Amino acid sequence: MITPEYLRVLFDYHAWATTRVLETAARLDPADLDTAPLAGLGSLRHILVHALSAEWVWRSRLGGVSPRAHLAPADLPTLAAIRTRWAGEEVVLRSLITGLDAAALAENLVYQTLGGQAQVTPRWQILVHLANHGTQHRSEAAALLTALGHSPGDLDLIVFFRAQVAPTPPAGV
Repeated sequence: MITPEYLRVLFDYHAWATTRVLETAARLDPADLDTAPLAGLGSLRHILVHALSAEWVWRSRLGGVSPRAHLAPADLPTLAAIRTRWAGEEVVLRSLITGLDAAALAENLVYQTLGGQAQVTPRWQILVHLANHGTQHRSEAAALLTALGHSPGDLDLIVFFRAQVAPTPPAGV
């Protein structure tokens, strides 16, 4: 079973990796946000807005609200707008997961899909999905950034772990 501590670490990683992608994107010429250098992925702005919108939708559901539509890309026309909105989402999401215990994680949440269909899902599954969905789209964004000559570097979870605590070498090394 997923523990509250596991989720806190997962969302620490989620924020760290998302920040790396957004900071790398800030080094681009703004016009590059709307180019599509890799077939099938769309533009970097499209991917970032989609990932942010999905996070907002799922976070809203965790808070008892079922949005009826995704965020509109036109409402987030710049990277600065995307970053500002994402920072606010992270604050609200963290407030929702702070203090969760095993019983709260197991609790079923009732919400509606964007199309209005009723769903029931355990809170822990929504949270794990939210983080996993972010991983998928960060990897797409990283591929686009790399194609544009600005790789965000290694976004692996182990790299995050290593960045958090300097490993102590074994005795005698």
